[in-house]
Amino acid sequence: MQSHQILTSTCDNVAERRAKGSVAALFDVDNTLLPGEASEIRFFRFLWRRGLVGWGELSRTMAWLAGHVPPFSLHSLRERKVYLTGKRPADIESYAKEFCQAEMIDRLALQGRAKLDAHRRAGHQLILVTGAPDFLIAPLAAFLNVPTVFAAKPEQHNSLYTGALIPPLPYGRGKREVILAHAQEMDLDLARSYAYGDSPGDRDLLELVGYPLVVNPIRGMRRIARRNGWPITEWT
Repeated sequence: MQSHQILTSTCDNVAERRAKGSVAALFDVDNTLLPGEASEIRFFRFLWRRGLVGWGELSRTMAWLAGHVPPFSLHSLRERKVYLTGKRPADIESYAKEFCQAEMIDRLALQGRAKLDAHRRAGHQLILVTGAPDFLIAPLAAFLNVPTVFAAKPEQHNSLYTGALIPPLPYGRGKREVILAHAQEMDLDLARSYAYGDSPGDRDLLELVGYPLVVNPIRGMRRIARRNGWPITEWT
């Protein structure tokens, strides 16, 4: 009888852990966990000050933007990292770690870190999902102790960056694609899960979960949130 009770108790504990593990907390990064200007723009300036990029990369980037429709759309920069072309990943990753320590960690929103801690205590799966490059997000995720990251993956050829990205890009519909695949693989209950994002690029992500929260809304996201009945907050 006692062994049966122990077995039942063990099974209940396993079931409880699985139930907790099936809930995810999905966090956008730029202007959500990190309020303000996009980290990649700041990182470009960081590389400029250190001489790793210059007028050549800037002019090629502008030419790339001008040659796409609509011209000078920032979305083109999400899909092509012209400034990385020909750069060694080891160099970029080294600078990215330095940049994270110098300019990302101190910018983390206090409210965002509190949410991460609350979800961690609840046993929820913590996930960063962002269109920012993986070399910028990896050291931040390590600092925050977030085990699962979906970020833009720059393509490499002959140990150099090509400037292209490996699809899917975790932005807009791409966020929906990667999270749906991950949810199926990990048996996540998205109806009981949480998501945090700031812009229309996060709309697909927020629509997936039962508990969306719009943070620091930009580019018409406040209007979208009100139309969908999503709560809005400011993180600083």
